[in-house]
Amino acid sequence: MIQITNLSLMRGSKELLQDANATIYPGHKVGLVGANGCGKSSLFALFKGQLQPDQGECDLPRQWQIASVAQETPATDRSALDYVIDGDHRLRTIQAQLAEAESAHNGERIAALHLQLEQAGGYQVESKAAIILAGLGFSQQQIGLPVRTFSGGWRMRLNLAQALLCHSDLLLLDEPTNHLDLDAVIWLERFLQRYPGTLILISHDKAFLDAVVEEIIHVEQQNLNAYKGNYSAFEGLRAEKLRQQDLQFQKQQAQRAHLQSFIDRFKAKASKAKQAQSRVKQLEKMEQLAPAHYQSGFSFEFMPPPKLPNPLVSMEQVQVGYGDKVILQKLQLNLVPGSRIGLLGRNGAGKSTLIKLLAAENKPLQGQYVTSAGLQIGYFAQHQLEYLDPEASALTHVQRLDKLATEQSLRDFLGGFGFRGDEALSPVAPMSGGEKARLVLALLVYQKPNLLLLDEPTNHLDLDMRHALNMAIQGFEGAMVLVSHDRFLLTSVCDEFYLVDSGQVQPFTGDLDDYKNWLSNTDPAKTEQAKPQEPKVDRKAVKRLEAEFRQRTQPLRKAIDAQEKRMDKLNASLTDIESQMLDTSLYEEQHKAKLKTLLEQQVDVKQELEELELSWLDNQEQLENLQQEFDASVAD
Repeated sequence: MIQITNLSLMRGSKELLQDANATIYPGHKVGLVGANGCGKSSLFALFKGQLQPDQGECDLPRQWQIASVAQETPATDRSALDYVIDGDHRLRTIQAQLAEAESAHNGERIAALHLQLEQAGGYQVESKAAIILAGLGFSQQQIGLPVRTFSGGWRMRLNLAQALLCHSDLLLLDEPTNHLDLDAVIWLERFLQRYPGTLILISHDKAFLDAVVEEIIHVEQQNLNAYKGNYSAFEGLRAEKLRQQDLQFQKQQAQRAHLQSFIDRFKAKASKAKQAQSRVKQLEKMEQLAPAHYQSGFSFEFMPPPKLPNPLVSMEQVQVGYGDKVILQKLQLNLVPGSRIGLLGRNGAGKSTLIKLLAAENKPLQGQYVTSAGLQIGYFAQHQLEYLDPEASALTHVQRLDKLATEQSLRDFLGGFGFRGDEALSPVAPMSGGEKARLVLALLVYQKPNLLLLDEPTNHLDLDMRHALNMAIQGFEGAMVLVSHDRFLLTSVCDEFYLVDSGQVQPFTGDLDDYKNWLSNTDPAKTEQAKPQEPKVDRKAVKRLEAEFRQRTQPLRKAIDAQEKRMDKLNASLTDIESQMLDTSLYEEQHKAKLKTLLEQQVDVKQELEELELSWLDNQEQLENLQQEFDASVAD
């Protein structure tokens, strides 16, 4: 387990944690939350040994392997697949040693290294890496491309794939859903739900946290506060805690006022001087309880647009794409004031292409596309962060939009986006991604749009700013089209969903749970549903061929069945071991031997289970391929 005891941690002159305590048990999935700059990433650096405590202790089991997402990606010619496998340094070391042994014709060494390679999952690693890359949105063609050909966001996906591929006892993920689209987020959510090790997750995605974690550690006022349950449970528990704290504060303030009143009345009277002095000492000793500040530092709203034409945009049989390449066709869509549309669809299906068409960055290839006079577009996309003037301040950016506005009115406006005091005068260049995103949103809001186009607006925004954006959209009077991987935002602000798939944009009759099922039940490689072929053999011949196929694949089916039974037993054993490890008394000194035995058993069971699952997956794929070949031969 991870044991944090009386921990104090500083970065420069800023004290992030003071006498903090927390315990994270093996196999637990924990969400680490708190305001930006409170020390979450510094805690990760501490876990990885990159920082040392200023005071106190942070103990991790020495034998634990830790995996995390690299922040830098070299522009290498290595293929995406090889780059991801390179993240497993132990495996690559064994492979290098094996190559040396083979060159030296050292048979005994070769045999030993082949055994190590098998135990390290070396024979299944390529298929496992390909499955992870596919889940994160890479096509079969992309996994063979050099790393240098990918953009920054896709390189971050490669680094995430590295962390997920490696065997680990502790997985540290810092905002893993940034740069992912919704279907990749859903896949990652399922992957982490099955992850057998200890997971510590930093995320501003409420729905993602709710689905993955079972405990929250909140970094607040230089302390670590643990809450059982997911993020929604944490919000409820913390709200009640703050309410009680506020009641206690109000009670204390009344008591202070009473004491102060006594002091003021009687401190000048000799007969009461002693009692008054006693009250002064009481007041000095009274614990200072901070008032509960519930409200976020962000607050803004969309002002009513000057015009609200109806419809704002109308399209009939529109075709859009790039050059000669058609991405979407037969588009029929009317946007009217009050429209709240969320776009769903797989990565690359054309969601951003549709947004760019509406933003006038793309032109229709054909069809009728009509915009009303008075249309005022507010468009947010990640690439717009690059268009900010790096030398100019937030205030200067807004002044360029409205040269007649007073400086104070603009400062008041920027304050709602977190730019207060000198922050409004600081240049853009050193700003974080979150600060730049807030500034782009501020510029968008100031222009009073009547058509709001949002393409992944929550990337880099913390929970407080996401909440402020959510509340502001609720009061927006115009039309909105949203692409986002933030399911909480999608469900909160969208009245209807449209599915972008197979070159079409159609209303989606369902919610996000239905969309998750749609992702599971559709083959991403297929763009059209193939029509069933009429069988060209008679029923007797088909039955004979099926009997022969069953006989031929019987050993493979038996192997799969045996593996499934063994996996059931291993999962039962793992559940029993981890149930025993939940007993807190087990971590006392007198039970150290038993804990060590359980930890060793847990490692052995997990390793065997992982190897068995990979072998089972290979056998399943082999059986499916044989089945497809058989079906094709019967059809012929």
